[in-house]
Formats: sequence, structure tokens, C-alpha cells
Amino acid sequence: MLLLQNARLATENSPVLVEGDVLIVEGIIQQIGKSLAVPEGARVIEARGRVLMPGMFDAHVHFRAPGSENKETITTGSEAAINGGVTGVVMMPNTRPALDSATAVATVLENAKERARIPVYTSGCVTKNREGKELAEIEGMRELGVKMLTDDGDTTHDPAVLLRAMQYATEFGMFFASHCEVPELAGPRALNEGVMSYRLGIKGSPACAEEIIIDRDIRLAHAAGAHVHIQHVSSKLGMETIRWWKSRGDVKVTAEVTPHHLMFTDEHIGDYDTNYKMNPPLRTQADCDALLEGLKEGVFDLIATDHAPHTPFEKAQDFISAPNGITGLDTALVSLYHHFVEPGKFGWDVVVKRYSAEPRRLMGLPVAALEVGQPADCVLFDTEAETTFTKEFMKSKSQNTPFIDQALKGRVDLVILGTEILLER
Repeated sequence: MLLLQNARLATENSPVLVEGDVLIVEGIIQQIGKSLAVPEGARVIEARGRVLMPGMFDAHVHFRAPGSENKETITTGSEAAINGGVTGVVMMPNTRPALDSATAVATVLENAKERARIPVYTSGCVTKNREGKELAEIEGMRELGVKMLTDDGDTTHDPAVLLRAMQYATEFGMFFASHCEVPELAGPRALNEGVMSYRLGIKGSPACAEEIIIDRDIRLAHAAGAHVHIQHVSSKLGMETIRWWKSRGDVKVTAEVTPHHLMFTDEHIGDYDTNYKMNPPLRTQADCDALLEGLKEGVFDLIATDHAPHTPFEKAQDFISAPNGITGLDTALVSLYHHFVEPGKFGWDVVVKRYSAEPRRLMGLPVAALEVGQPADCVLFDTEAETTFTKEFMKSKSQNTPFIDQALKGRVDLVILGTEILLER
């Protein structure tokens, strides 16, 4: 039995924080109110000044298992999630071997049940081995609960194959997540084509390489009557394309934006810093500003980190050779507070709606809520404290993040899931 006193409660429906007590009994929220009586035997946590919110949910993470456990494992990835206030995740299927069959999916889900303290779900491939040629074993994966199909890491190259997959799998209630990129245009995937690419002498990846496929895949979903989810949008025109399709009302399209595409630009790359190398690449300040407006407006349904761990050796290579990717689970909630909530660019309601509620709705899962009768799934956040992202602090096996050794405002103090306190600082 746990009583949190004087917390400021954050919900998806209001930017106003309401102070109150929350009583949790046997993993269920039993009472919410002011000055609740302390039941006999209850543990009391004084939460005055701190924000209590539902646990976050990340619908786009790479845990590298099977095949690249030197970068991340299901255990280390899920512990990084807890460290950042995230209580559920969806893994991407670009593993080795790829998650393109019931056998592969079953193995990963079984490992997740044994090795993770939070719910871990997985997507499945659209095509065998993500090669874009032959449909994966969609029916077998569906029977194991897979809802999201994606060849993430690459675009499903052949539109005829993707259309056929959409026509087939939509009948089973599955949806498609699209990594949008024309490889022939994207080039070495190193950085955005523009002033910085010319300055650094590296062939850039133009935004149109992404924007063309955004439009293509939504058009395919329109033709098939399918639901398409556009991943990690990075450009202003890409956002505007999604907005236009949504305004038509005749196709189901959702979209996500990452914290790093909201916070950083290609200017941050500076002297070839590979911690800022990702795909799609960081673009311009104008793109950042547009993405932020798209998030506040609701063009983007959710925030997702695209948590992509790599070893220090890999990231220490030259800029072109180094792999794309940034870790995000340890850092996302604190960095969103530091960069946006604390300066007043948006409120806690946006964080809760876009990084907790809507990702769960996308996956057809119950939404975590601070309501009487609901299972306890919540995070206590100290807005007055700081977090320094040292290697020792990070729980991910890799620390390829621009935030390494930086101190940001805010700290995740407590993570509760059911009857378990998963983290307490």
C-alpha cells in the first residue's frame, strides 16, 4: 500500500496540474483526492512540488536482439526505458535474423517475458528479411499478437509488394509503419543536404528522399484502405504532406516525431560529431520549428525515440562510415522537460498525450491513466532537480547520445508499475 501526498497530477486532457494525493492498494489506484487519510500500514511518499503522470510508452525502439547484443539487449534496453520513465515499448524487427516469421517473433517475445520488467512488444517485417521482395509470414506473426508491420531501417522498396501486404493484412486489423526514404536519392545517409553538408564536404541526403515516400506510402494506404504510420518525420514539407492527407479524412494515417528531430539541427554536428548522425538526418532550424508546431497541432500523433544503440567503436569511425542512430530511452522525458515544458513551449498534457496515451492507443492497448480503479502505471518527476547523463547513470548498453555528460533540468524519481516500484531515486 502506497500513498503519494501532495503530488501535482498531469493528464493528457488539461495543461493545468492539479495537486492531490494518490492511494495505491495492491497495484490499483484506490483513491485520488486532497488530504487523504493515511491507511494503517501504508507507506507514505511526500511528493510536494513533483509531477505525477502516467508511465510513458515508446512505440519505436531497437533492442538489437537477436544478433547485435553487443549494442543492446532486451534487459539493458528495458532497464534504460525504466530509467527514463518509460513503462512499455515496441521493438523494431531489423534484427539479425529479421523478425519476419512466427518462430522469430515467438523467440523474442519469450525472451522479453523472462528478461524485462516492463511490457515489451514487437513489430514484424513486411517482407522476408526486409528485402522488399516477398511477403513475410504475416499470419503467423498476427497470431502471436503482432499489430505493426514495418521494414524499418529501410523502405519497403517495391510499392506493388507493399500494396499487396496492405490489402492482405488490413483485414486482420494490422497496420503499417513506414521508414520513408528513396535510397537512390538519400545517398550515404550521412547528413542533411544543405549548408552544413557543403561545409563539411560530405554528400548530403535531401529531404525530398524522405518526402517522396511519405506521400507514396500514404497513397498506397489510401488505395488499400489501410492504416499507415509514418515514422520519425524530419522535414517541414514531410509534416505538411501528412497534414494535407489527414485533412482529407479518407485515409487512416498517423505519424511520429522524435525528440532529437525537435531539438537538434545539422548545425549541431559541428566538427563531425557522430552522436548527431542519424537517419533521417537532422535538418534545419526551420524544419525543427515546423515539427514542433506539428506536434502541438496534432499532426504528429506521438513522440517516439527511435532508440538506436551503437558501440563506442562504431561511433568513433569517420562521419560517413559511422552508423546512424541515437539512444533515447534514458534521456527522452528529461530532455522534453528541459527543452520544451520548462521554457513553456508546451505543457505536460502534450507529453502525456503524445508519449504515453497515443502510443498505447496506436497499439490497441489500454491507456495508462491516473484514475480510480486503474492499474498503477505512473512516474514521479522532480522539476527542480537535475539529471547528469553520465555513462554510469545510463542503463542502455550504449551511450551514443549528444546528452552524454550533460546536465539537464528535471529528474525521474519514481517509476511504479502495478505492485512493483521499478525505480526509486
